Amino acid sequence: MSMQLGIVGKPNVGKSTFFNAATDAHAAIANYPFTTIDANRGVMFIRAPCPCKEFNLHCTPHNSKCSDGVRFVPIEALDVAGLVPDAHKGRGLGNKFLDDLRQADAFIHIVDASGSTDAEGNPRQVGSYDPLNDVDFLEKEITYWLLGIIKDGWERLAKQCELEEKKIEKVLAERLTGLGIKEDHIINAMRKENMKPERPSKWTDDELLKLADYVRHVSKPMIIAFNKSDKAPDEFMKKADGLREKGYIVVPTSAEAELALTNAMKKEIIKYTPGESTFTLLKPDALGEKQRQALEYIQTHVLTKYGSTGVQKCIDAAVHMLKLIVVYPVEDPIHLTDKQGRVLPDAYLVPEGITAKDLAFKVHTDLGKNFIRAIDARTHRVIGADHPLKNNDVVSIVANI
Repeated sequence: MSMQLGIVGKPNVGKSTFFNAATDAHAAIANYPFTTIDANRGVMFIRAPCPCKEFNLHCTPHNSKCSDGVRFVPIEALDVAGLVPDAHKGRGLGNKFLDDLRQADAFIHIVDASGSTDAEGNPRQVGSYDPLNDVDFLEKEITYWLLGIIKDGWERLAKQCELEEKKIEKVLAERLTGLGIKEDHIINAMRKENMKPERPSKWTDDELLKLADYVRHVSKPMIIAFNKSDKAPDEFMKKADGLREKGYIVVPTSAEAELALTNAMKKEIIKYTPGESTFTLLKPDALGEKQRQALEYIQTHVLTKYGSTGVQKCIDAAVHMLKLIVVYPVEDPIHLTDKQGRVLPDAYLVPEGITAKDLAFKVHTDLGKNFIRAIDARTHRVIGADHPLKNNDVVSIVANI
């Protein structure tokens, strides 16, 4: 799993609840700031159609899960300490938070849509704090953190580039290499702000800030989970529409409801598939009155109202935003099996546009080095090394090994 989603936000908005609901981990959950100190790592799953139904086969997944023709493909999740204003200056656990997020490919920003936590993450009355403030402050903190990295020894670096005729975009990309930031990101930011690459020493603080902000936007894209949506005032939920008009992806979410449903599912009290709009009671007689009322509340105020708890939708939306696809490598293109005879065993989450040979290397280095050809299991046609794969492709790789 090379892709990683960072679960971010201020303290006490439901990050750890979201993390627990989306994974099988057991991060601490409590109603006070800084419950999460060390980063929690786990595995979340994105949904994709499993080819088993199309081919009328019973699949035996190895690196993923299948539920009624829906394949759940793993992706790494990172839940980190809550971020407070001025974290980029080291306030709170800011430095740790930001360092933990270096490798994240995208963020799921958990926002308390109910407005029941202040800027520091302390509990307050529902509707007393504007959730839009959290969107602004988190972006600002990450931008200023990036600016601090860029400006460290900036004057000397800029003059050195001018004297030695080095490309400033290349130097900056090297400085930010551990953050998933590429040279193209820097070049596009410079073009947007009309910054002259030959005279970086003349760039103003405002231009550097805009460069950092652009780089944050393109290199660390974000989904906004409007959490506690079942408790949010209607006027707060309408704020999501304003964010969408600005280009944000906003998902009404109840991580608490998802956690309750997944726990009931594990106990075989209900049949439930993450991301669905309903569940089925399996043991109605085993429910106490409080449990029954809780499940009825979730169905009415979350699933029926919003179509799902939003947790799975956030994960799927983040993967779509990153332009990732799912492909299924097999050894036998007729029976869709691997060497062990497992049917459609593996599902790989890969970048859009990946080639057949790239996939071979991803499956195993020897397959890539000794690649001969690939076969499309649907059409049984031979495809070459440079053939770009499509979402849901089932591919057999032929290699000289």
